[in-house]
Amino acid sequence: MKKFLILGLCIGIVVQGHAQNLGRRIVINTKSQTEGKVENKTSETVDKAFNKMEEGVNNLFKKKGKADKSGEGDEESEAETQSYDENGRSSSPSQVIETDGNASAKIQAYSNFDFIPGERVIAFEDFSQDAVGDFPARWNTNSSGEVVTIEGLEGKWLVFSDEGVLYPEFVGALPENCTIEFDLAVIKENAVLTKLAFIDENHSANILDFGTANATIIELEPNTGNTAIFSYNINGDAVVENVKPQKQFFIPNGEEYAFVKVSIWKQKSRLRVYLNESKVWDIPRAFQSEGKYRFVLGTATFFVENREFLLSNLRFAVGQPDTRSKLITEGKLITQGIVFDSGSATIKPESYGILKEIAGVLTENQSVNVHIIGHTDSDGDLSLNQTLSQKRAEAVKSALSGQFGIDEARMSTEGKGESEPIADNGSSDGKAQNRRVEFIKK
Repeated sequence: MKKFLILGLCIGIVVQGHAQNLGRRIVINTKSQTEGKVENKTSETVDKAFNKMEEGVNNLFKKKGKADKSGEGDEESEAETQSYDENGRSSSPSQVIETDGNASAKIQAYSNFDFIPGERVIAFEDFSQDAVGDFPARWNTNSSGEVVTIEGLEGKWLVFSDEGVLYPEFVGALPENCTIEFDLAVIKENAVLTKLAFIDENHSANILDFGTANATIIELEPNTGNTAIFSYNINGDAVVENVKPQKQFFIPNGEEYAFVKVSIWKQKSRLRVYLNESKVWDIPRAFQSEGKYRFVLGTATFFVENREFLLSNLRFAVGQPDTRSKLITEGKLITQGIVFDSGSATIKPESYGILKEIAGVLTENQSVNVHIIGHTDSDGDLSLNQTLSQKRAEAVKSALSGQFGIDEARMSTEGKGESEPIADNGSSDGKAQNRRVEFIKK
């Protein structure tokens, strides 16, 4: 069990039931808020039970203890535990690597999912470098937020509170072809309208107080189940203004939260937005060719206090992968777009798009065989990373065969663990690049 050093704050947490069980009860006793980057902390009591869990969402929304903002130099202290993170990191050699018998059905649910992640990761944010209780150092905001942990989910999350905007300072103007992916969540009693905005910094020098000139803004309303998109010209006049229902980021009666994987594809002037497996927006002319667009998130609270959303696992990647050219002409395809469940070799369903693309190339080129190689970053146990990378390569082979009909005899597998990094394992961005699957033409 993790133990946290709390300066000036005592936090009690009660959990009933195993972390993997549906229907378990969670009680959150306290939470704190950090104003901006250096503001004062306040606290309030929340006592909430979650009685029903959606399939596919692993144990949401119990926040653990947080360090006081004033303890700037202090870090969490924790006992060693047996766990993997979602990308193969382990702290105990006794950990069992799991697979999911329902993986094929989950992947099949994404059969219309045509999102393909960018070819090269340019930034990754999991808040691992930030102390629990702090506003993340690489971000800026005009409101409040803090890094927290959630029982049953690996890693850290950012809770963003009240009215305002925030943006990653470490990501500059977006390339004309890029993808953005992240996990987004809200709890019913604190749910807030969430904004995803692309701001042209040529016309908004202050990102925290941006105007609408050349801007495109997507709104997600979890309480009503609506989504809206607004795109503006250089004069700030709306040229696109649409509203429609969506069920992915929605809290219906009887439910207590909404959790969604957001995938965004910027392709020159075109914008595609996906919530889980569903494409909710496809706007051909959302961006101006001369624009320098920054990615911004925000809220609209309508003057209601204690509104917030949770955010984690942001992945920015550049380039539209040319799968055919990479695999057939160059003989090697590297992808970070095939992702796996925590502590297992189970492929996450959002990997469907890139798997389908690879399967299409292999189907059209029957004489081509491939060697599939799994890689991890350097976190955790060396031998377990090796084993996990092998099992994940085998899982990819199984998916290509079972879901897309590729003959298993055409595919061989290998796991190389952390032995062949392609980037610095000292940063989150580098680790994200090292967690990959390679396809070698034979």
